[in-house]
Amino acid sequence: MELDSTFIATVGGGFFIGVLIGYALKKVIKLVSIIVGLFFAGLAYLQYQQIASINWGKLQSVSEGAVTMLANTTTQIPMGASNGTSNGSGEIVTATMTNFGIPLTGSMAMGFAFGFMRG
Repeated sequence: MELDSTFIATVGGGFFIGVLIGYALKKVIKLVSIIVGLFFAGLAYLQYQQIASINWGKLQSVSEGAVTMLANTTTQIPMGASNGTSNGSGEIVTATMTNFGIPLTGSMAMGFAFGFMRG
């Protein structure tokens, strides 16, 4: 089995990009969770000092609604859509990069998992 250099570059590049994305995403999630935690700790402190009055039940219901809305958000693709282009004679011509779709996606997914776990 002869490996093409573009195939190897696609797999290696996809893995490297996946590692970078996974690592960066985990760092961003950690940073956002720290900021949100400090915000809620500040609110709890202000309520303890009786400077502010917080309706925790209302806050919980609003946050649950926001999480539900984010969980139900989906991307819809119209029926009959394709990833190719027509050449005018009714045939669909696929782009050259779609041939690298599976190795690129697979290696990027593995790289993302590796980067997310190590981040």
